[in-house]
Amino acid sequence: MQAPQSTVDPAEVAKFEAMAAEWWDPNGKFKPLHMLNPCRLDYITSQIAGEFGRDLRSQRPFEGLRLLDIGCGGGLLSEPMARLGATVVGADAAEGNLPVARIHAEQSGLEIDYRHTTAEALSEAGEEFDVILNMEVVEHVADPLSYLTATRELLKPGGLEICSTINRNPKSFAVAIVGAEVIMRWLPRGTHEWSKFITPDELFELLDKAGLKPVDRKGFVFNPITWNWSISERDLSVNYVTASIKPA
Repeated sequence: MQAPQSTVDPAEVAKFEAMAAEWWDPNGKFKPLHMLNPCRLDYITSQIAGEFGRDLRSQRPFEGLRLLDIGCGGGLLSEPMARLGATVVGADAAEGNLPVARIHAEQSGLEIDYRHTTAEALSEAGEEFDVILNMEVVEHVADPLSYLTATRELLKPGGLEICSTINRNPKSFAVAIVGAEVIMRWLPRGTHEWSKFITPDELFELLDKAGLKPVDRKGFVFNPITWNWSISERDLSVNYVTASIKPA
């Protein structure tokens, strides 16, 4: 059997493997994700609860849901999803990230199935999930449409995919590259390529072509005065997130 073609970009993988040991340092190279994480979790949990009729006030509201965190890195989203009761598979093409993720999950008393694999390989193996978290990955792959098609194949009918990325415009260049990489030095220079950023309309079109039904999109907005992130109905100018359903 021919191996599934991968959309993984080896140069992008190497960037994140070089930073692997710093995943859980809130003041390290992944400081932007640590700052953004509460905002991401608010959106993710509300979308899952709404789609599957779960009560977030219960102790383990996502019990019985199988969730894939694709591009899981050190597990910043995998761990809270496991705490909320989901059965979590964390997948990453950067093998160097996974020992960090596994050790931290063990120290936290969490059972998470971390794998060095790709969306295409999981699809080829016939894996299926109720929810896919596809956060800040699509701007790093070689072929976004093929990649999103592979993630759609991994969803059960009626399943939910949450996908976040960065808009492509002059503001995003100023904020995500000049601001985050050059001025604030939150990320190493070259972490992002502005040309790979995707506008919300482009992402909706890609999701639709991949066989998903986009149902929502919101912005993640950073306030430099209060130094925190919030969810915006209107401002998708830099970071944004989408929710899509696989038709039943």
